[in-house]
Amino acid sequence: MSNPYTFIATTAFGLEAVVKRELQALGYDARSTSPGWVEFDGDLSAICRTNLWLRSADRILVKVASFTAADFDALFETTKSIDWTQWLPANAHFPVEGRSVRSTLTSVPANQRAVKKAIVEAMKSQHGVSSLPEDGPLYRCQIALLKDEATLTIDTTGPSLHKRGYREFAGGAPIKETLASAMVQLSFWNEEKPFLDPFCGSGTIAIEAAMLGRNMAPGLNRSFAAEQWANLDSVLWQEARAEAGDLQLPPFEEILVATDADFRVLRTARQNAEKAGVADQIHFQEREFSDLQSSRKYGCLITNPPYGERLSDWRELKPLYESMPLILKRLPTWSHFILTSYEGFQKLLQKNADRRRKLYNGRIECVYYQFHGPKPKSGETEPVFGGINEKAAEQAELFQRRLRKRARHLRKWPSKRGIYCYRLYERDIPEIPLVVDRYHDHLHISEFERPHDRDIAQHDDWLELMRVSAAEALDVPAEKAFLKRRGMQRGSAQHARVAQDRYETEVEENGLKFIVNLSDYVDTGLFLDHRETRMMVCNESLSKDVLNLFAYAGSFSVYAADGGARSTTTVDLSKNYLDWAERNMRLNGFTGDEHTYVQSDIREYLQSLPDDAQFDLAIVDPPTFSNSKSTEDDWVVQEHYAELLNSVLQRLRSGGVIYFSTNYRRFKFDETLIHGRCHEITKQTIPEDFRNKRIHRCWRIEKLD
Repeated sequence: MSNPYTFIATTAFGLEAVVKRELQALGYDARSTSPGWVEFDGDLSAICRTNLWLRSADRILVKVASFTAADFDALFETTKSIDWTQWLPANAHFPVEGRSVRSTLTSVPANQRAVKKAIVEAMKSQHGVSSLPEDGPLYRCQIALLKDEATLTIDTTGPSLHKRGYREFAGGAPIKETLASAMVQLSFWNEEKPFLDPFCGSGTIAIEAAMLGRNMAPGLNRSFAAEQWANLDSVLWQEARAEAGDLQLPPFEEILVATDADFRVLRTARQNAEKAGVADQIHFQEREFSDLQSSRKYGCLITNPPYGERLSDWRELKPLYESMPLILKRLPTWSHFILTSYEGFQKLLQKNADRRRKLYNGRIECVYYQFHGPKPKSGETEPVFGGINEKAAEQAELFQRRLRKRARHLRKWPSKRGIYCYRLYERDIPEIPLVVDRYHDHLHISEFERPHDRDIAQHDDWLELMRVSAAEALDVPAEKAFLKRRGMQRGSAQHARVAQDRYETEVEENGLKFIVNLSDYVDTGLFLDHRETRMMVCNESLSKDVLNLFAYAGSFSVYAADGGARSTTTVDLSKNYLDWAERNMRLNGFTGDEHTYVQSDIREYLQSLPDDAQFDLAIVDPPTFSNSKSTEDDWVVQEHYAELLNSVLQRLRSGGVIYFSTNYRRFKFDETLIHGRCHEITKQTIPEDFRNKRIHRCWRIEKLD
């Protein structure tokens, strides 16, 4: 018989098809028999060739026998009846391992003892000896039971095939070489395509790709247990190694790119690549994922990003994963292959993968997500992440028409009143839920709300289209149109996808100057809906001691000083906001000692004031205490506000006034809780350029004698 032996290539669950293809490429007729096992037939040379060449298998086993064993007698007697001399010499060292799945014989140790005893008795009889010294080569045996079907095997490999011999050093969470190779083989990559791994760690995926591209046998630089076997002629190993050397290809033209943010792990990756013999094939570079880029049009991104198994790990990693679609869309025509254990990955991306495959990274259950880019020379242009469809183009035209109409309507009154910062658009068209404000010759565009059922990358491209369209419609240079995406503040991982630097500019309102930040924060530093309220404060500040609580960038303090306030006290918990407020005051020439700035929690500040500290006018514009939809929480919020306002009233002189504003839209103001005369002035405080007449609510509260 040309192929008298049956062998089993073991592999991690999910990789059986990959191993089967590898065996077929070597000329063996492979068949999957059970999860993690791929059988094939061959002569003794198959042991040598498969151990040297298989990239995704764990080990190569000799299948000694397979039989039904529903009890110990059947297991023992059948094992004893096998001719073990064809494999095991009299001095063989043959430990027995075992496993049992859904079988009557559930005790693995008992099964091991029975098989060991049966082999010992068989070998004594077959070799004609009275004892077995077990001081010879290693023949690791295994008894595996699956549904009462027993399979006896001998391991030819020794240490698992993932131990190529090149990775002496590894990062904190290395991926096995066998899994890394499978990831490459399951992708569209070949040696003619660009390759990129932005989380390369110790370099395993890139190294395996380079070895695959050069047809380097992964086991060529290591030894195997069967090399010590007497019945396996050393000539077979010599021939197999010579074949592997002859088939190895020279370096190919494409240089693989592997990046990581940690320069220390890159040092390890370079050492590993050097030892694997592919250092000249890979360019390792220190780079943050947020800086991902490539000038190449088509390629494959194959990566194993960090993932944690504890909830706290995921909380830290979530911003990274949320940033992925907007960063990966920088490679619109590439194919992307990502292995992760995060179950909500697709939901987070709001995009389904073209293919998914369950794989195991060690004992961690993962999914290999495959996002297929357009084929080169196919004429396809639709990007993997992002893109603009016909509907978006229609919306852009509709948006522009509305903006031009609003601009014509508002072209006269702002400048006549000294107003250069005003609202142009606020979700006028429901399907375009944006806010557009004009700050002199700049535009500030922000999301009114963010749809949760939209592809994140496509939504990002949609927003960019709206930004450019708004600038064009209003004759504003595109670089002066700033877009704020929800949930993206400077300093977060998400902000990496917004390529706008910090941008401040000086604007004017009613003859006063303010510094606005159009790039970093959701708010610019000048709340446009409080324009009328600011004038009320200005008109009531003459010779008053004014207290500005939750002052933010201090615009109310500027108006109060301009109205002739005797003193202003600006209080906020944020030092950044206080510095901003002081800059605004200096910009308008208000620099005297009568203007003070206090960094403090508002309640602590009010409690710390001496008894003789009194004010005439106070502005209270607190942040929303709650976003809950619970009626019970509404009462809690109301009580918080009442407690705060009564504390402020205690610090006012007789006849003193509070201007109280809130954007908590569900707020119900119970005036009976307030120790003063309350009068709602919301209608008078909403500027005429605001279509939304519920942008805030406002009260004038007067302290009674």
